[in-house]
Formats: sequence, structure tokens, C-alpha cells
Amino acid sequence: MTEQAAEAGWWYDGGVGTVTVARDATARFLRGSAGTELDVDTDTALLVVSELVTNAVRHAPGPLRLELARSDATLVISVLDGSTAGPVLRPPDPERVGGHGMEIVTALCRYVVTEPAPCGKRVTAVLVAPELAMRAPAQRG
Repeated sequence: MTEQAAEAGWWYDGGVGTVTVARDATARFLRGSAGTELDVDTDTALLVVSELVTNAVRHAPGPLRLELARSDATLVISVLDGSTAGPVLRPPDPERVGGHGMEIVTALCRYVVTEPAPCGKRVTAVLVAPELAMRAPAQRG
């Protein structure tokens, strides 16, 4: 079977409504790239986008970019923002209100990596097809 791929990216100002607009763009992207073998749960993908974009809006005021890339094996979600400070993965604490975003993202994704970008940082999270996720242990980075 040949691998099909799709990519898209959007710039946002980081203002009110950014998370909703990013989720809507992701849902359209997933519908538009349907037909690949990858069985990514749309709700899971939307949750990861919500958490990553929310972090960028809260902690890196200014423009941000959401990039999505889908192949038969993976969905790669990247958010670029203007802050050089990486997201904080806090230890689980059911008593804490808020601050669970990266905990959720790392639990759902095959791996999450933060790397420098020319004007800040890029946080990339990768979802894999369920059958591939069962074959190899998850990596966190």
C-alpha cells in the first residue's frame, strides 16, 4: 500500500478564539485528508491541538503557527510560538486545578519534543496508528 500524505499550516494572532479556530482548522484538515490508512481518533487529535495551542496562547503572547502533517502512519502536530521557554511537564496531581496540559499530551502521543525555532520554539507531538502504538514502547523527549 502506498503512503498518502497531507500537510497544512496556519498562523494565528494568539488572541481570543485562537484555540477554537485552531481546533476547527484541525477538524477540516482531518476530514480533508481522510482516506489514508491512519485511524487517528479525531477527538484525541483535537484535544492535543487544544492543549498545545492553549499553552502557546497563555505562555507566549503573540503570533503562533499550527502545523499538521498526516501520513498513513502518523499525525504530526506542531505549534511554533515566540517564547524560548519550553512547556513544563508537572507531576500528576489530582488536587491541582489546571496545569495538566502537557501531562495529557504526553499521555496521548507517541512522543513530544520541544526544539528551538528561529523566533522561539516548536513543540511537536506525534500520534501514531493504534496498531503501531501497540508494537513499540512510547518515547518521551
